Amino acid sequence: MKIIKIKESEIKAVVSQIIKETNTGMFFKYNEFDALKKQILTLLLVAFTGIFSANAQQTVSGVKVDSKLSVEGQSLILNGAGLREKMWIDLYVGSLYLPTKTSNAKDIMDSKDAAAIKLDIVSGMITSEKMISAVNDGFENATNKNTAPLKAKIDKFKSFFKEEIKKGDTFIIANVPGQGVVVFKNGVKKGTIDGHDFKRALFGIWLGTKPADKDLKEGMLGK
Repeated sequence: MKIIKIKESEIKAVVSQIIKETNTGMFFKYNEFDALKKQILTLLLVAFTGIFSANAQQTVSGVKVDSKLSVEGQSLILNGAGLREKMWIDLYVGSLYLPTKTSNAKDIMDSKDAAAIKLDIVSGMITSEKMISAVNDGFENATNKNTAPLKAKIDKFKSFFKEEIKKGDTFIIANVPGQGVVVFKNGVKKGTIDGHDFKRALFGIWLGTKPADKDLKEGMLGK
């Protein structure tokens, strides 16, 4: 959504012109007239602020992307969001949440701080089998095909996607200090996988040098 910015000076000019054209000033003393202009200007500024704040809410492929996310006691803010597409079909909306914003993918993957990736499924074409296949490909690319050291953890992660996946489902994949990677489906905790090596490879699926979707990576990084 394109956000239109209007300067206060432009609003003042419009208000003054309206008042001038309607000869409102003829009915007031100077001080009263000046006070009236200030009141009108204040009301307009409040109205415009409300309108533009509402428009600033990010929506991707019909999904309202929350500006904040709380996971396991960790408060995170939206770093960026984007769309995973394949053959011109919208598959899911991916949102990245961090303690503070950054566009450095390597720093995000290397960090042991709290972080979360939220996946909102927007296509009925995504099935459990296709998701697991995509996870396999993602880890292959993220590790330069060196998945053997992480095989047990990858298998456990894939098990979180064995149940039927439907349009409207939501997955949250969060790195929680002291716990590891915690996965939720529709608000239900599916399990936890420890190890920073796994977290780094996992986040590399979306943020690595061979990401699942380059445009999605750019969106998550807020670019």
